[in-house]
Amino acid sequence: MAELVTETFEYDGGRRVTAYVPSETPGAIVYAGDGQLISQWGEYVAARSGVPTMIVAADRLDDEMDRLHEYSPIFDAERFAAHEKFFVEDVRAWVRSRFGATLPADRTAVFGVSASGELALAAGLRHPDLYGAIFCASPGGGYKPPGDMQSTLPRTYLVAGTEEPFFQENAARWADALRDADADVVMTERKGSHGDPFWREELPLMVDWAFGP
Repeated sequence: MAELVTETFEYDGGRRVTAYVPSETPGAIVYAGDGQLISQWGEYVAARSGVPTMIVAADRLDDEMDRLHEYSPIFDAERFAAHEKFFVEDVRAWVRSRFGATLPADRTAVFGVSASGELALAAGLRHPDLYGAIFCASPGGGYKPPGDMQSTLPRTYLVAGTEEPFFQENAARWADALRDADADVVMTERKGSHGDPFWREELPLMVDWAFGP
């Protein structure tokens, strides 16, 4: 049976991470922020994707500004670096030790929505050896495409709603910049506004695009 497994890490005085473990051997792993929200989407992905997928999501902070400072590298470099180490190193080490899951980069993605979409973009671009795909829904506008993207870029799937022009513009900016850097990019627009169900509904499509047959 599929299960949800939660662990509290020492980071920042105690931070929860929840893993959705599918009933079948995982064919892909998706790491994410905003764990209170995204960790609950595992069953939805299982019902709609052809790929058994483990979703590992670290909880966010309640304060929106603190959340943004952890998720975007441009506001507080020290705070972002501390969270990056926790997210990239500690969480992945837990997945290896607790579940024996050691999938390669081409079966691993990083996912985020809104501010955690900035985290997904930053983590993916900074660690292409670990994350072979970036899934990003309605990214915030703080972290913008750097001018010196490296030659190795993860495949990237962006989505935004037709009724959230600010976030739609951010997603389109990233799609254009990544295409200009010769990355493999999908940019999709869905009917909806910020936080609408299209975020959850797009995730199985992202998984099948990156990891399906």
